[in-house]
Amino acid sequence: MAKTPVKSVRRMSDITPERLADLNSGAAETTVLTECLAIDFALLMRATFPDIPAELHQQLDGSSAGITARMTQAAELLHMQGTIKLSDLNSHPSDTIRGWACYFIAQQQHLALTEKLGLIRPLADDHHFGVREWAWLAMRGDLITQPELSFSLLQPWTNDPSYKIRRYACEAVRPRGVWCAHFNLLKTQPELALPILEALRSDPEIYVQDSVANWLNDASKTTPDWVRTLCDRWLQESTSPSTTRICKRALRTINK
Repeated sequence: MAKTPVKSVRRMSDITPERLADLNSGAAETTVLTECLAIDFALLMRATFPDIPAELHQQLDGSSAGITARMTQAAELLHMQGTIKLSDLNSHPSDTIRGWACYFIAQQQHLALTEKLGLIRPLADDHHFGVREWAWLAMRGDLITQPELSFSLLQPWTNDPSYKIRRYACEAVRPRGVWCAHFNLLKTQPELALPILEALRSDPEIYVQDSVANWLNDASKTTPDWVRTLCDRWLQESTSPSTTRICKRALRTINK
């Protein structure tokens, strides 16, 4: 089947009916956040899992909840259905359905954090920007409730050959977030995540650098002296342009 051409999308009204139909059928991946937000979850679930009872699909109809709440709800319905397997979700052509896989994993209460992270890892390394975000957002609750274990398990990820995995190790434990619960412990004790930050302070990838800088900028809103002292030390110890870039972006709120 020929793919519907994708035009520049800034508003939902920019999405053509043909393009939206492709997205709602699960036949296409989104290209920008606006498309992610435009997908009708009820239509997507109906098209992808037609054997699921209609009353479950209908629970997603007309939901006015935020996007993360709707992602959680979709995964809950899939889990409730009882016959859906992770393998039905985590390699699907639709990035939204692979996002549902992230929340599906997070809801497996019988799994230890180590096991959940093992299952989420391929999704954290997904080629699609949205899936990579869902991968850490879905795990946020588990990471916050088990902080010491989380830091211990994620620290080795900072040495992974994949820059996406390295970025995940940092992004998943940021002190703040727009679409997620705040990591309140790190607002007052940011040093607990220092082994992760230290390992990434000279990372060559901008994608990782931005995550480290944003992490420190988050921390600067509650512990500015700690962030300033850390950046001063890093700049004294490292001549890497990566470190310089990270520190400049990390201090952007403090230096306003």
